[in-house]
Amino acid sequence: MSSSMLVDKNSPYCPGCGHQSITLGLAKALESLNFDPLDVILVSDIGCCGLIDPLLACHTIHGLHGRACALASGISLAIDNPKKKVIAIQGDGGATIGIAHLLEAARRNFNLTLIVNNNQIYGMTGGQFSGLSSEAFQTDRGLTDSFTRPFDIVEIAHKAGANYSARIIAKGDISEKLKIAISTKGFSLIEILEVCPSYGVQKYSDIEHLGYLEKSFVNAYNAFALPTNSMKPLINRSVNNGTSLFQHKLSKNVKLILAGSAGEGIQSAAELLAKAAMYSGLHVTKKGDYPITVGTGFSVSELIFSPEEIYYTGINEPDAMLIISQNGFDYVKSRIGENTSVIIDNAVHYEPMNNISFAYDLKAILGKKNAAICSIGLWLLMNEPFPFAAFEKAVKESKHGEKLSAVIEKIKIIFDEIKLHA
Repeated sequence: MSSSMLVDKNSPYCPGCGHQSITLGLAKALESLNFDPLDVILVSDIGCCGLIDPLLACHTIHGLHGRACALASGISLAIDNPKKKVIAIQGDGGATIGIAHLLEAARRNFNLTLIVNNNQIYGMTGGQFSGLSSEAFQTDRGLTDSFTRPFDIVEIAHKAGANYSARIIAKGDISEKLKIAISTKGFSLIEILEVCPSYGVQKYSDIEHLGYLEKSFVNAYNAFALPTNSMKPLINRSVNNGTSLFQHKLSKNVKLILAGSAGEGIQSAAELLAKAAMYSGLHVTKKGDYPITVGTGFSVSELIFSPEEIYYTGINEPDAMLIISQNGFDYVKSRIGENTSVIIDNAVHYEPMNNISFAYDLKAILGKKNAAICSIGLWLLMNEPFPFAAFEKAVKESKHGEKLSAVIEKIKIIFDEIKLHA
């Protein structure tokens, strides 16, 4: 055991709450399995189960209601490290709300353990029934004719493909039972029936009368593994293997916003710019912004380039804006700051401003599909944060690289014309 998994803090739970037994059992199980706290990532849900966050010495993430399993799945895929352990913890309410995420995690057999704290009720909002409240529990509360059949979360997980699924009762030391789930390779679920002194079952001896008994199921499916050959590599895993092909000139970060309309290739152009920056040894973030309709309205991409690691991806005031459509301009114009340099298409209507560094008939000359790439190329040639050749390489390596070679040459011609008339 490397160090204690449990932080010495006062319990936040109501006296007699089953969450305390689960917290202690989980900490003991992880310690017994010799997990270092820094090798454990716990994703908690909204509800009383989320009070566990400050009690454990490991990494913790507090998710939205019902989404803990989805977040844990993403973390497991991103880490892809058998030495790390990802654990999600939800109440019966959160598991009901996020049951689709549970099904997908089990079906694809992601490497994580989902703990479902089932006290039969939504404890933080007054004791309403959940999708896991047993018929007997509902009947005891007076629903003699209108009770609803509960989900059997253990059987659902098993049939969806979980390599281990079990139901236990949170009475006494449950660490050995938790160790089985935690040690399972692939997806495991363990539902823990517990008491709730405020709204739920008061005594563990009454839990068996709810119609739930301890049980477990095992599958022998392969745990999910990222494909090594058939999958298109992520940009940050495919660029240079850590070696810079070009040299940048940045001593601090640069924040850029590319704004246009759906169908104008905004996101694709931004990805090529991001790749070019990484070719030049820079750290990069890219965030896309567009309406839920996707195929209509504005399309905006926010990028940050930095010689140092980037810890905050928000952009309050961009250093540069490249605007190629009215939709894009209307959406981002309020974010143009005093020091923001703007390249804009002449077709965009705007009030006179001092920020315009360049306006040109980008779409009229190159078409709407190429205007974004042209604006990026011109910005690079004008400011030289990193070589235009890096962008040229990224563009020519892209899916439409052969067709875009002519656009690259046109960008150079336009830039030469700008210098000639400067």
